[in-house]
Amino acid sequence: MQRLLTVSRIMGYFSLMFSVSMVVPILVSLAYDDGEARSFFYSLLIALFIGGVLTLAGQRGQRDLATRDGFLVVGLFWFVMGLLAAMPLRFVLDLSLVDALFESVSALTTTGATILVGLDDMAPSLLLYRQLLQWLGGMGMIVLAVAVMPLIGVGGMNIYRAEAPGPMKDEKLTPRLATTARLLWSIYIGLTLLNALAYWAAGMTPFDAVAHALSTVSTGGFSTHDDSLGYFHSTAIEAVAVFFMLMGAINFSVHFLVLRHRNPLIWFQDTEVRTFLFFVLTVVVLVSAILRSSGEYHSMPPSVRNAVFEVVSVVTSTGFGTVDFSHWPDFLPILLIFISFVGGCGGSTAGGMKVMRVIVMFRQGLREIRRLIHPRAVIPLRVGGQRIDDRTVDAVWGFMAAYVGSFVVLMLLMIHSGGLDALSAFSAVATCMNNLGPGLGAVASNFTEVTDAGKLISVFAMLLGRLEVFTLLVLLTPEFWKR
Repeated sequence: MQRLLTVSRIMGYFSLMFSVSMVVPILVSLAYDDGEARSFFYSLLIALFIGGVLTLAGQRGQRDLATRDGFLVVGLFWFVMGLLAAMPLRFVLDLSLVDALFESVSALTTTGATILVGLDDMAPSLLLYRQLLQWLGGMGMIVLAVAVMPLIGVGGMNIYRAEAPGPMKDEKLTPRLATTARLLWSIYIGLTLLNALAYWAAGMTPFDAVAHALSTVSTGGFSTHDDSLGYFHSTAIEAVAVFFMLMGAINFSVHFLVLRHRNPLIWFQDTEVRTFLFFVLTVVVLVSAILRSSGEYHSMPPSVRNAVFEVVSVVTSTGFGTVDFSHWPDFLPILLIFISFVGGCGGSTAGGMKVMRVIVMFRQGLREIRRLIHPRAVIPLRVGGQRIDDRTVDAVWGFMAAYVGSFVVLMLLMIHSGGLDALSAFSAVATCMNNLGPGLGAVASNFTEVTDAGKLISVFAMLLGRLEVFTLLVLLTPEFWKR
């Protein structure tokens, strides 16, 4: 009972902190006089009320959390924040609860899938609010909350371990977790500011520059226009987007080391980052060649330009678009969906399985082949000169099994309840679990054709991908709830 009270208190703090995010769209609404300030103000009051009740109810809770409680807090956090974030969408756009929840969870998990059309005519306050949700979800609001955990008397390492992306969950940049979280957010904010200035210099209006910077560094992919970045028809803007999408998909620990040592070469010395960039380059070359040889574009420059942008957008799980890749020739549409499974680096804002896990799986496969040839040999598995222990390898393979198993079940459910054909269901689950956004078939542009049941399945898939499968699945096991 004491631990449940502690969880209630923490959720109360999260709700109170989240209510502050409503202030930004209120100010924007007043500045642009779009008439939506009242809706955001009511949402702020509701979030404050819920946060206050949960905080008061949990005042007598314990001062620290066990690992089990960390999983519960993380799971509840994303669910409760999804509901709170859905309120303005419901009030402003008069959406159903399912549609509002889908849109809010898509934003917070940085998936970027949407049920909205007509973005160009929507209120500026609502457009910026959607972008802000992605930015807050990009690094994970829990990391922000962990940074202030010492102030509320609750240790945060178990929450961080449950939420942080990547297989090396016990790594910390500094001895104190709060200091780590603050450093990560400082880098995150710095990249966002630089991105906004670069977009502005490239030709965007200040509003669009800020809005798109919020969804670029977070690798979220929401835009203020239905045509996404294709609206601008600007090579300079696309180049800025490509650079900052890659920055968002690189491990923020590596960014920290680059800044601390003032040595950009560290990006290329890191095994995961180097592999990630080589993988992106290889796919870009392949896609460019096929686009040109198939006659999709009349010359090589547009083939390369569109290949670079779409490949980077997909592999980083951002989901921005300048063209509709679902109509590209040959196997390219399926290839792009497949590379979204790889995703970005661990410790980044990107989705997918993460490059480090793919490296470990690939090298483990090679090690098994060598073991067949040399049955008695002791062959250690190394990545970046460091030996990977068998427990980490087991965890990676366990993750893969859970990921694939969950994907298959959700895809079958999507075909059964989502009203989609097999291809659309496959890409819908893939784009949600990989936190990508655009898909193929009926979900190439948006999820308006998906049934309410299918949207709820998609919401679960987004959360499953954002929390890297185990964090959410562990809550569904009976053993978790036993004393």
